[in-house]
Amino acid sequence: MPSPETSSAIRDERSSSLPARDVTRRVNNSRWLNFLIPSTADLIFVLLLGAFAAGPLAQKLLGDAGIGWHIRTGQIILQTGTVPRVDVFSATMGGQPWYAWEWLYDILVGWFEKIAGLNAVVFVNALVIAATFALAFRRMIARGTGLIVAVVLVLLAVFASSIHFLARPHVVSWLLTVVCFEILREFEFDTRAARLLWLPAIMLVWVNVHGGFLVGLVLMGLYLVAAVFQAILGGSRELRAIGARRTKALAAVSVVCGLVTFSNPYGYRLHEHIYRYLTDRFLMDHIDEFLPPNFHGAAQKCFALVILLTIAAAAISRRKVCVSELLVIAFAVYSGLYAARNIPVASLLLVLIIGPRLSAAIRSVAGEGKLSASGGRLLAGFAGFEGRMASQDSALRGHWLALAAVLLGMWICLHTGRLGATQVMNASFDAKRFPVQAVAWLEHQPAQGPVFCPDSWGGYLIYRAYPNLKAVVDDRHDLYGSEYFKQYLKIVRVEPGWDEALAETRADWLLLPSQSSAATLLRQVPTWGIAYSDETAIIFQRATK
Repeated sequence: MPSPETSSAIRDERSSSLPARDVTRRVNNSRWLNFLIPSTADLIFVLLLGAFAAGPLAQKLLGDAGIGWHIRTGQIILQTGTVPRVDVFSATMGGQPWYAWEWLYDILVGWFEKIAGLNAVVFVNALVIAATFALAFRRMIARGTGLIVAVVLVLLAVFASSIHFLARPHVVSWLLTVVCFEILREFEFDTRAARLLWLPAIMLVWVNVHGGFLVGLVLMGLYLVAAVFQAILGGSRELRAIGARRTKALAAVSVVCGLVTFSNPYGYRLHEHIYRYLTDRFLMDHIDEFLPPNFHGAAQKCFALVILLTIAAAAISRRKVCVSELLVIAFAVYSGLYAARNIPVASLLLVLIIGPRLSAAIRSVAGEGKLSASGGRLLAGFAGFEGRMASQDSALRGHWLALAAVLLGMWICLHTGRLGATQVMNASFDAKRFPVQAVAWLEHQPAQGPVFCPDSWGGYLIYRAYPNLKAVVDDRHDLYGSEYFKQYLKIVRVEPGWDEALAETRADWLLLPSQSSAATLLRQVPTWGIAYSDETAIIFQRATK
C-alpha cells in the first residue's frame, strides 16, 4: 500500500497530467456555479423581503397610521409640483407653517400607492429593510466575520430593530447609515479620498428623506475626531502623516456635506425647526418612541445582548479597539439607551463593528491551545468551518434570486396582490387597531365637520377621508407643538379641564377607542350622543351646538 506521501504525489501527478481544456472546463464550471448559487446575503434579502411584503410581518409595517399623511403629502406634491409650506390636513393647524421635511420619501410612497395601492407601499419599505440587513451581513463577511457569527449577529440586529418595523421614512435612514458608515470605515483603511465623494450625494438624498441625516453628520464628526487624534498622537511620523491626510479629507467632506444639508425646500429654517423639535423637553418626554427603551420587551432584550457582545468582543479581542470604533460604539450605545427609536441604527452599527472581532477572537482562542483537547478541537473545527464557509460564500454571485424576487414582487403589486388566482399580498390597516369600519361609516354622513381622534389615528383619517374630513390632531407632533399637546393629553386622559379643552377644538365628531377612559366618560355626558360603535372605535356626535 502506498504511503500518504506517495498517494499525494500520485494525485498531484494525475491532476498535473490533465489536459489544459479539462482544467479550463473545471474553472469555468466553478465560475458558472458561483453565478448560479445565491449567497447567504441574497437569501437573507429574499427571506426578509418575503416576510415583510407578503409574510407574517407585512401587517406590522402598517402598524403606524402616520404613513397615511405621508402618502397624501406625496400625492399633493405630485399633483401641484410644489412641496407644502403650510398645513393642509389639520382642522386645527390648517394654513399654519409646516415642514414636510420627508417630502422625497412622500413622493415615492405617494406614487406607489397611486399605481398599486398599499401593497406597493409595503413592498417598497420591505425592499429597503431587506436591503439594509443584507448589506450589513455582506459587509461583515467582507471584513472577516465568520459565516455563523455573521448570521447570528444580523438576526440579533433584525430582532432588535423589530421595535420600529414600520412603513415610515426612518427605514431609509437605516440603509443610508450603513452605507455612510461603511464608506467612512473603508476610508480609514484605504485613504484614497475618491471614495468620500459619495458622501455629499448621499447627504443630498438623506436630508430630503428623513431627519436621520444628523446621524450621518455625527459619524463624519466622530471619524474626523479619530483622524485628528491619529495626527497628533499617532506614534510614528508615518502614522501621524496619514492621520493628517485623513483629517484634511474628512474635514473637507464634512464641511461640504454640512453645506449640502441646506439643499432642501426650507433651507436653514429646516435646521432651526429640527433643533426646536428635538430640544422640546415636553414632547421628548411624552412621545413613546423618544423615551428610553423598556427592557422587558423582546426587541429591547436583543439590543441588550448586542451591547453585552460588544463589551465581550472589545475585552477578548487581541487587537486594540481603535479610536474611531470606540467613538462609534459609545455613540451607538448612548443613542440606543437614550431613545427606543434609535435602537435599530445602534444595533446595526454595533454588529458591523463587533462581527470581525468576535470571529478573530474565536480563531485566536482556538489557535492558542489553552482549552482542553476536546474543547480546543471543537472550537478549532468551528472556526475553520465558518471561515471556509464565509470564504466560499463571498465568491457566490447568484444575485439573480434577489433580482427575481424584486421583479416578482413588483408584478404582484401591479396585479392587485395576486399571483394567478392566489392572493399573495393584501396590505391593509388592521381593523382591530385602527377605526376602519368607523371611518367608513363617518364618510357617508351628511354633516362632515372636524373630527377629534387620538393622534395615532389622525394619519389614518387623513389617508381615508381627506379632504372631506379633517382631523383635529394627528401624529405630526412638530407641527402642533408642546402647548397644544398639553391640551390634547388633558382630553384623552380626562384630566381636570378636559371639557373646556375639548370645546376649544370645535370638533363635531369624536372618534375614540371603544375601551378608552374618555369614551367611558363621554357615554355619561348628555351633550354628546353615540352615533356609531364597534369593538375598535366609538363615534360621538355633538348633540347641541
